[in-house]
Amino acid sequence: MVHLFKLNGYNIVLDVFSGSVHNVDEAAYDAIELYETHTQDEIKALLLQKYGDTVTDSDINELFEDIEQLKENGKLFTEDVYADKAFDLKNRNTVIKALCLHVSHTCNLNCEYCFASQGKYHGDRALMPLEVGKRALDFLIENSGTRRNLEVDFFGGEPLMNWEVVKEIVRYGRELEKVHNKNFRFTLTTNGVLIDDDVIDFANKEMHNVVLSLDGRKEIHDRLRKTVNGKGSYDTIVPKFKKLVEKREGKGYYIRGTFTHNNVDFTNDIFHIADLGFTELSMEPVVCKPDDPYALTKEDLPVLFEQYEILAKEMLKREKEGRGFTFYHYMIDLEHGPCIYKRISGCGSGTEYMAVTPWGELFPCHQFVGDEKYSLGNIWDGVQNKDVQQEFKLCNAYARKECQNCWAKLYCSGGCAANSYHASGSVTGVYEYGCELFKKRMECAIMMQVERALDY
Repeated sequence: MVHLFKLNGYNIVLDVFSGSVHNVDEAAYDAIELYETHTQDEIKALLLQKYGDTVTDSDINELFEDIEQLKENGKLFTEDVYADKAFDLKNRNTVIKALCLHVSHTCNLNCEYCFASQGKYHGDRALMPLEVGKRALDFLIENSGTRRNLEVDFFGGEPLMNWEVVKEIVRYGRELEKVHNKNFRFTLTTNGVLIDDDVIDFANKEMHNVVLSLDGRKEIHDRLRKTVNGKGSYDTIVPKFKKLVEKREGKGYYIRGTFTHNNVDFTNDIFHIADLGFTELSMEPVVCKPDDPYALTKEDLPVLFEQYEILAKEMLKREKEGRGFTFYHYMIDLEHGPCIYKRISGCGSGTEYMAVTPWGELFPCHQFVGDEKYSLGNIWDGVQNKDVQQEFKLCNAYARKECQNCWAKLYCSGGCAANSYHASGSVTGVYEYGCELFKKRMECAIMMQVERALDY
């Protein structure tokens, strides 16, 4: 399978199953597009008719030789050798490598688009007791097999509303590392309102990564990310984010935003955040009910596609000017990974990754918390709902019939199970809107790599 697209002056050919990327001229682009459906004589006639002033019969013969050589070398029109391996994943032995600890089911913001119902997850407000947090780390170690590096994300609601417990859980984890030869990578996800010097110092010492929520321009951010008193939070959090990032001295962080129907020109929000001095950025499309006033619409898609192109071009421009920044969805390694196992199996929700509620209940990920049919068990008794876990083992790049002929399946790994569920009612369904945005992002990311390679 090949995918051909034109972007920013490049004619790009992606060989899906080898991962090879080719930047070609117009004649080669047309020839490759026709190669599997036309004879060489038919292609030659069409190329001579279209490019007769600049391309000769001999040129086209040489082009055919180049295409055949690429095929022989496994760089073009390669076969799918992964399909049969995909469903072996259902029977694989999995270890748990990551937990999302819901240390707080309450929040000091009242964001209108919050999937977690203002941090309560459609239930009662709650804070995780220290005993539950400690047991969660014990559970993770017990189920991690020989894996040494383990991931723990402090999540909410707003985790800083249970900050002392977060600190004690981290300290307990550092004790466990010595005993069990494990390495915890802690992450904190916060809206920033409660950040102070203690949070900054502790997070910058102990947190492998910090995710900071900011939607962009003040008027955009404050429209939906309000305090419980109805006031915008931009002016409160931006100075705190700046101070935290400055003191991190290069350690990992992300400014993570959400764009909605209210700001389909979201690149202006990304550029605004970059101009504030932040360099590690992510901006996610809102996922909500289609009748919500801020829900993205079908009519927004062409605008969003254009915005992703604008973003890619501006990022390349800023890189050359020495003021570049990272955009999470454009991070792609065409040479080294991820491995094919990861490309097929996806994020591992429900199998390798789970969310833990304040009372110790296990769910496949944070977006399933509160949905009782997806309760997996608890941190004392382990995973008991094996049927649901088996369902999540099938959430891979080959699980959906709609994905069989999709060029992007080894990049999305089957997509987000939660988004699929909320859009279609099944974790193996398809969130079509998200698919379209993802494919556009991948085209932009690949184009950026092509330009960087040519510049190098």
